[in-house]
Amino acid sequence: MQPIPIRTTVIGSYPFPGWLEFAVKNLHEFGNADREEMIEDAVIAAIHDQITAGLDVITDGEQTRLDFNLSFYGFLNGIQENSDELRKWGPAAHDQRGKHSIVDILTAPLGLGAVKEYKRLQRLAPTGPVLKASVPGPYTLSGRLLPNERYKDRYAITEALLPFVKKELEDLVAAGCREITVDEPSMSCYAYKEDTKRFVDIFNRTVGSVYGKCRLSTHLCFGNFKGRPVGFRSIAPMLPAFLDLKVHEVHVEMANREFSEIELIKVFAERMDVAVGIIDVKNYYIESVEDVVQRINLCLKYVPPTKLAVAPDCGLSQTARWASRQKLINMVKGALKVRGNL
Repeated sequence: MQPIPIRTTVIGSYPFPGWLEFAVKNLHEFGNADREEMIEDAVIAAIHDQITAGLDVITDGEQTRLDFNLSFYGFLNGIQENSDELRKWGPAAHDQRGKHSIVDILTAPLGLGAVKEYKRLQRLAPTGPVLKASVPGPYTLSGRLLPNERYKDRYAITEALLPFVKKELEDLVAAGCREITVDEPSMSCYAYKEDTKRFVDIFNRTVGSVYGKCRLSTHLCFGNFKGRPVGFRSIAPMLPAFLDLKVHEVHVEMANREFSEIELIKVFAERMDVAVGIIDVKNYYIESVEDVVQRINLCLKYVPPTKLAVAPDCGLSQTARWASRQKLINMVKGALKVRGNL
């Protein structure tokens, strides 16, 4: 099949409808059937907005995930929430997210939940767009778990989680999923101070059994908790090691960084396709169609159209739905305009 030039895609998450946020805070008022209906309706809403925008690739909006990492912790045995240690007041920052203590051997007997999400998306989505699932990689997933005597540091926790993520990816492929993003923003955030070759080894062992069986991508950003980054925002420290990642596509955050280091996407494009974040999810300026056209033409100086995809910088869960909807609409309109002029 001929590749689509300037493919339009998303990372994974989409904002919750307001009523879903209210319901989550009042779950005691609902029965199990009510909750399942709410989840399905929320996924239908996320699909609707993405289809209306005209995206080539859609997700379920991660409508069942209340937090990028912490939702997966609900599938792990051997951990216990440490909520008393949180800073609860003051400006939003990552130290207001939950930390968990490890109190026993880590297990995930029921998987991580992504397969159920994907099967729901399969059932509800119309024919046409590519359906994508996203799963956090083991290094990122380890980020809110506290080391102990058994798991002495973050890398030990990562190694314990790696088989769970690997199995989830294998089960997604078995369920018919043909496009998967493995999110590893912690690797991109800490590439400036950690061993990048070690990161690549962890990633490649995680995805090795599904590489070649699906279109595999990774999302590398610098954090987005309530619209705030957390990492050192530079692509340069990732190179050259990250060129050896076993992926078909790498996603890089550009719009929020004013397209700093844009020339480095050429280096990635020599090994893999590149999805460039051309929509700023941390800003309520709505990019116009002409903005999108200009940004895509900038990317085309470094990446050929058949190797280029465009997307928001990150998941849209931290951006209001009205803004997310219009940003996606304009992104697709701009991509189609450039595609038509190729």
